[in-house]
Amino acid sequence: MFRHLLVLLLLVSASVQANAIKPGQKVDLVVVNKAEAQMQVFYRGELIKSYRIAMGDNPKGHKLKEGDQRTPQGRYLLDFKKADSAYYRSIHISYPNDEDILRAKALGISPGGAIMIHGQDPKSPLSAEEAQKYNWTNGCIAVTNRDMDELWQLIDPGTPIEIWP
Repeated sequence: MFRHLLVLLLLVSASVQANAIKPGQKVDLVVVNKAEAQMQVFYRGELIKSYRIAMGDNPKGHKLKEGDQRTPQGRYLLDFKKADSAYYRSIHISYPNDEDILRAKALGISPGGAIMIHGQDPKSPLSAEEAQKYNWTNGCIAVTNRDMDELWQLIDPGTPIEIWP
């Protein structure tokens, strides 16, 4: 009985997930949970879809300086798209914000920049699914190219992104 209920729940969940994106759909919020290596997209408070992500080699904690291999934490905007990215396609995250700049200035360091959501590394010998098991970026948020194609259609410049620890 329990096994049949579990199978039914999985089928319903997969069906809801597969039917959540409508043609021309846009999202109004992107939320990244670093601890769970997950990115979720929302429209009017409703979860549209979740994605497995890879991050910087040193994902714990907030990005403080250039080269620290950390993915920032906080609220930013996805402010522009770059079709000719080195990692398939990319959507720029507005890091550093004013608070990040002030913190770095007080510490006498560069906060870094060029933080993106992007696709796969074309030079990687790993499959898309295998690469997503590792944190391999310099602080960016990586998804598979297939997921990037979907996100490219869902996200318009100006969409807020919240990156949680």
